[in-house]
Amino acid sequence: MGLALYRKYRPRSLDEIVGQDHITDLLKTAIKNDRIAHAYLLTGPRGVGKTSIARILAFSINGLKYSDKGHIDIIEIDAASNTGVDNIRDLKDKVLVAPTVAKKKVYIIDEVHMLSKSAFNALLKTLEEPPEYVVIILIVHNERSILSTVKSRCVNIKFNKLSDKDIKKYFLKNDLNFEDKNINVFKVLDGSLNNIDFIRDDYDELLNL
Repeated sequence: MGLALYRKYRPRSLDEIVGQDHITDLLKTAIKNDRIAHAYLLTGPRGVGKTSIARILAFSINGLKYSDKGHIDIIEIDAASNTGVDNIRDLKDKVLVAPTVAKKKVYIIDEVHMLSKSAFNALLKTLEEPPEYVVIILIVHNERSILSTVKSRCVNIKFNKLSDKDIKKYFLKNDLNFEDKNINVFKVLDGSLNNIDFIRDDYDELLNL
């Protein structure tokens, strides 16, 4: 099947993000004025740009060109696979180590709602007094699953579900033909670009892949 389409066409700059202008405008201003918060909480449906924006933000605040290969000072953690308190305590120790080459050391923690209660408490302590060179970006689908004490220590950024117009704009940006007589593309995608691979088998010829 090859590389997932939503990964293949993942945005690599804030200008390539669709349907989240309220967020990209806010972050562009923050980056321009060097007013970066120590912690962000990104919430919203799957497939609307949370992880993409987290990665783009991590590179942008460091003045680095985006790379799919990542960066030594940009650390991604999948909380679904690292749910325990020991994982967060390890993070707590590592944040005390200054960035290797970048200005900021950025931690992106996805599926943060999967952390255990004790892990959340350990994370809270990290959020209370992080070193000035550390930025923590938390990603979750449902903000109600996050402790209010954690939310209060982050800049809360809420993502919108993508409209049909947003999806059409995304396809046009990537030279993808979205019109097909046999597939109701927008209904299948249902506001999430993650769902594009559900229709890939019938969509390959349409996309000329």
